[in-house]
Amino acid sequence: MNEISFDRRVMIVTGEASGDLHGANLIRAFRRQAQDTEFFGVGGKEMAATGCEIILPIEQLSIMGIVEVISHLPRIFGIFKKLKAILYGPRKPDALVLIDSPEFNLRLAKEAARANVRVLYYVSPQVWAWRRGRVTKIAAVVDKLAAILPFEPELYKGLDIDVRYVGHPLLDEFGARDNSAALPACLQKKPGSIIVGLFPGSRRNELKYMLQTLSTAAGLIAAQKPDIHFLVPVATTLKHENVADGFAADLPVTFLSVEQAGIYDIAASCDAIITVSGTVTLQIALVGTPMAIIYKLAPLSYAIGKRLVHVDFISLVNIVAGKHVVREFVQNEATPENLAAEILRILDDSDYASAISDELAAVRKNLGEPGCSDRVAAMLLEMLEQQ
Repeated sequence: MNEISFDRRVMIVTGEASGDLHGANLIRAFRRQAQDTEFFGVGGKEMAATGCEIILPIEQLSIMGIVEVISHLPRIFGIFKKLKAILYGPRKPDALVLIDSPEFNLRLAKEAARANVRVLYYVSPQVWAWRRGRVTKIAAVVDKLAAILPFEPELYKGLDIDVRYVGHPLLDEFGARDNSAALPACLQKKPGSIIVGLFPGSRRNELKYMLQTLSTAAGLIAAQKPDIHFLVPVATTLKHENVADGFAADLPVTFLSVEQAGIYDIAASCDAIITVSGTVTLQIALVGTPMAIIYKLAPLSYAIGKRLVHVDFISLVNIVAGKHVVREFVQNEATPENLAAEILRILDDSDYASAISDELAAVRKNLGEPGCSDRVAAMLLEMLEQQ
């Protein structure tokens, strides 16, 4: 059997579960426009499902927190050396697509610039949150930048970089979900039942610092609501037992791989959700389920980050809204008692819950129009054709 010969090669690198999904959708959109390109890089199951060759699994880069990253530096440096060698080697790509993970990916972009490999950065580094001066350095090593928040292109005004607002990739994902698919039995809600989602994130460090808080909060809620049931989605970047072992055996909880049931279906089945901060808050916002947000790091990581990051909110859903739409419980405020009290209020006060859902509907409007993946694919194709 003859091997497929490709005219062009594209390397994609991401360190996030959300980036794996965005990368997969980008590849599919690109192949609708052109078929002669090979994709390979750092990703997960979503990108692999498109035929992208995964040379390193996404888990290798999925690390959160300054202190936590330091402890994994030897491994991260090894990954960097391997990817750098590709940029200069016989498999040198025609383009490098970097998705999120700025601390790693911007260093790789610098190497790509030296190797004369053009760079498309998808999901702009959050320069509006910290180190705004990075825009000049980004412009020096990135050729095209696909921004997913409407206010981001203005930050690069006057610099030698092609920055375009492409809308948010979650709108494509949300619109493409299969509403006709049969839901698992645990998602088929019975009249009068109460279901609360506990969304622990996609990184091992998130489990380390927040899983026990989620579990204890669930116990406090169950003590007040004996008929309640909990749903816990398990990301493809995590092992089932790593999540399940954090919960008491007598807690009424069902663990679901996101491959068994999509995150939107799980969120839609819930009356309320406690979730870690991240892209998932916007996924929940698209569904409209009221939520409470938790965010905890190692104490030293948080202390350093607090001095560096200057934002009014830590969650994307509130950042997009430009105001407090949902409650955020950060570090010392992220106690089981505080989280349980907020969820019980949502469950017991229908007016409060409805007000949150109405605000989330406005957030959905603020995210723009579907078609993000196609727009980014067009940027990539344009860049390849300019070689």
